[in-house]
Amino acid sequence: MSKFFRRLLNDSSSSDEEERNMWFAAAIEFERQNSQGSGSGDRSSRQYRYCDRVSGHSRLLNDYFVENPVYNETLFCRRFRLSRPLFLRILHTLQQHNDYFVQRRNAANTIGLSSEQKMTAALRMLAYGMSADSLDEYVRIGETTTIECVKRFCQGVVEIFGPEYLRSLNAADISRLLRKENQRGFPGMLGSLDCMHWAWKNCPAAYHGMYTGHVHRPTIVLEAFASYDLWIWHAFFGMPGSNNDINVLDASNLFANLQEGCGPSVNYTIMGNHYNMGYYLANGIYPKWATIVQSISHPQELAHEFFAKKHESYRKDVEQAFGVLQARFAIVRGPARFWHHEDLTFIMKACIILHNMIIEDERVDANGLVAMASSNDDYDSLGTDGPVEVPRDPISFGHFMATNRAIRDSDTHYALRRDIIAHLWTLHGQGVIE
Repeated sequence: MSKFFRRLLNDSSSSDEEERNMWFAAAIEFERQNSQGSGSGDRSSRQYRYCDRVSGHSRLLNDYFVENPVYNETLFCRRFRLSRPLFLRILHTLQQHNDYFVQRRNAANTIGLSSEQKMTAALRMLAYGMSADSLDEYVRIGETTTIECVKRFCQGVVEIFGPEYLRSLNAADISRLLRKENQRGFPGMLGSLDCMHWAWKNCPAAYHGMYTGHVHRPTIVLEAFASYDLWIWHAFFGMPGSNNDINVLDASNLFANLQEGCGPSVNYTIMGNHYNMGYYLANGIYPKWATIVQSISHPQELAHEFFAKKHESYRKDVEQAFGVLQARFAIVRGPARFWHHEDLTFIMKACIILHNMIIEDERVDANGLVAMASSNDDYDSLGTDGPVEVPRDPISFGHFMATNRAIRDSDTHYALRRDIIAHLWTLHGQGVIE
């Protein structure tokens, strides 16, 4: 009963019993109508909907997971963004990692949602970016439960598969990348570097100024570098949208292993000059560092023009990776509707991990052997013996500062770019690269 009616009943005279009873009845009727209209209050006033979760589970199994499903593998990949074996692999791993994805009975001995229903709801939200209550008609799962499934699914994917599919480059990865990029005419190249903004629709009003940048709405920045096969190796997410690419680079851990001396060595030779640090292709906003190679804005010579053409072509690898990521998972293409920054971090990293898992899964042929459809490069031939252990001996502060200065050396940047230009022009003259 509201405070108004309580005060009114207490102030009423005890002699006027009829008027007091009238006000008491009016108070009860007011509370009843208010609880029914708003849908809030105690749980006894809420409506119960029988969703028939068992029939929803049976329909989902018959459509996709039985021996002869209604929809074939092609339609499964289109709607779930991944193959059925990969779906089941992730599902079984999540069941072992978190009991939330194991079907159980509640306190009323009623069977709960199945593992397939929960993971389907999470993947549909990630793939289509749809609202949480839109899955109730088919999957038979409520809005709040869908949101909980998305959070737990993304957190589980990051915790289980993150160390493998968001790992730092090891010696086997670097050897393969160097071999492939050498064939493209860029010896020592590890990938292309860029940033992507993810709009944050439900950004708290107090954070709008910090997260609003050149796109004139709150965004969160993702820094990543991708290789030629669109695999995203580095993902630094969380910087406010008011920062540009230079600020994000200064805050990221892209060169952390190189500075600490615990990363694999990168050694290559261009035009007779030896270099011991890999580099990334980037656009003009990035600083002139020895580990970043930029294009030439206004090339005046034929060699410079040819270099700019190849540079702009291969630098699009990371932008193409962003495009494929957003095409597969529409939730990172549209404005984020979650409130907490931590939830958005798990969602972004989970989408990147799933993106890399799909790339790996599509390289495996029917015989279980790794194959590349677009090249003759055996992708994982150097990594079949497991991850390469990297020594992590402590280094001195002087060595750390010397490495930091070497990374930011602009003279090495210009010398490296001149050697790459000369190398590309030589290969072009020999007819190796057109």
